[in-house]
Amino acid sequence: MESLEELENSKSFISRAIKEVRFVAFDQVNRASHLLTSFSESDRGERLVLFIESEATLAKRAWHIQRIFFLISSARHFAHELADEGFPVLYLKAKSFQEAFTVLQKNLPTARFIAMAPASFSLRKLLDSANFEIIENDLFLTTPSEFRNWASGKKSLLMENFYRWQRKRLEILMDGEKPLGGAWNFDQENRLPPPKNYHYPPYLTHQRDEIDLAVIQELRANLPLLWGDDPDESWATTRAGALRQMEYFFEHHFAAFGPYEDAMPRAEESWQVHHSLLSPYLNNGLLHPQEVVAAAIERFERGDIPIASCEGFIRQVIGWREYVYGIYWLFGEKYRESNHLEASRKLLPLYRSPESTAMACVKDVVTSTQARAWVHHIPRLMILSNLALLSGIRPIEFLDWMSEVFIDAYDWVMVPNVIGMGVHADGGAMMTKPYAAGGSYISRMSNFCKGCIFDPKKRSGDDACPFTTLYWDFLDRHREEFSRNNRISQQVRGLDRLSDLDQLRDRAKEVLTRLSAGTL
Repeated sequence: MESLEELENSKSFISRAIKEVRFVAFDQVNRASHLLTSFSESDRGERLVLFIESEATLAKRAWHIQRIFFLISSARHFAHELADEGFPVLYLKAKSFQEAFTVLQKNLPTARFIAMAPASFSLRKLLDSANFEIIENDLFLTTPSEFRNWASGKKSLLMENFYRWQRKRLEILMDGEKPLGGAWNFDQENRLPPPKNYHYPPYLTHQRDEIDLAVIQELRANLPLLWGDDPDESWATTRAGALRQMEYFFEHHFAAFGPYEDAMPRAEESWQVHHSLLSPYLNNGLLHPQEVVAAAIERFERGDIPIASCEGFIRQVIGWREYVYGIYWLFGEKYRESNHLEASRKLLPLYRSPESTAMACVKDVVTSTQARAWVHHIPRLMILSNLALLSGIRPIEFLDWMSEVFIDAYDWVMVPNVIGMGVHADGGAMMTKPYAAGGSYISRMSNFCKGCIFDPKKRSGDDACPFTTLYWDFLDRHREEFSRNNRISQQVRGLDRLSDLDQLRDRAKEVLTRLSAGTL
């Protein structure tokens, strides 16, 4: 590992007959990618594998320390593994990507600079401006062009339709032309609340090594804006650790994944529930979706895994994950700026300081996020995003926060999930209705409400649940907008049956004021 200044002073890389530089982004740390498998033993001496840590990227935002730690330590481990394998590796620390590219190209004027298609618009712009040759990204099952062809001419881009297309195209869980088990999904079987007096399997832990510890020390010394608790042993930073996590999930959690997929127990009971914890490794390249799907099917075929659990997990990988990636590229770079509902509130203090709220569900979820940069998709959607939607937080502010604090967050992941699904900022281009809910949903799917000072059944009054109050106030504020939406118009009509609508509006004003002040 060298700084750009040290590299320029030593000129060590100029003595080599480098004809090709291959750039590996920190979300492409996959040995089986075409970027690396196309190397031959004979020409390794003429090629250079390039990694860059950009100081500008690291310093500009209040990242969760575990998110940045995971990215950097995984990349450093991967670079070491490639070097041990005989690849010529340059792991460079630079002020910015642009500076590094400029210096390298100046000193290697005849070399070809090659990169795999990045998974963000911003990095694609950088690579294009530096005249990189771009090869196809093979870390997904569906290319942007394939998704575009599927979407072409469709009035509605329902994920369920895409998922069925994927099942047929990839020949996964199929019985000829029909879905295995007689149904395309088993959602109705996968909506159980947290079980009582239940013993979850112990967590798999990943011990820290010298590389991990060095990264943590550097981050704490150099990046004062970092948020969150220091890394514990929750996350692996190597391919071997990612494989252990995958195997552990299939042996200990897979069977119960489906029924409790949407359940939200308190973190003290289980912060993992039966989720796989594989999204960080899929999203940075340590695992490939194809191998994860193959392992899931192999485990399912032993005969002791319910099809509802297998199908529910497969849908997350080949359906939702690939769908979101396709939507990101289809809707374009400006999609992130959408604000159809004209939300204007600043990010609430509780998203950074969970102690600033007495709302038991929010406090638990944000505290858990602070502890390990992760909660599963239902708390993200129905607690964090739901609150942002109902309180009218500016979409770009909420998007920035979500992107900064989750270990598996990347631009292609968060833009559609937040703008399209979480806060309905695109007016329905991605999802046909806003995912808004009051306290009754949270009460049904979690055990947060027991002991909370707020009552999920109440809309108005000092002890009314803020989610319940704001849900009806949200419908009231956007009555004209949603009265035309047949998926939510019935709820809008319910406003006319509320006897306490005036009191509810007053309570909503108070709730919003206190949320913004961090006193609720």
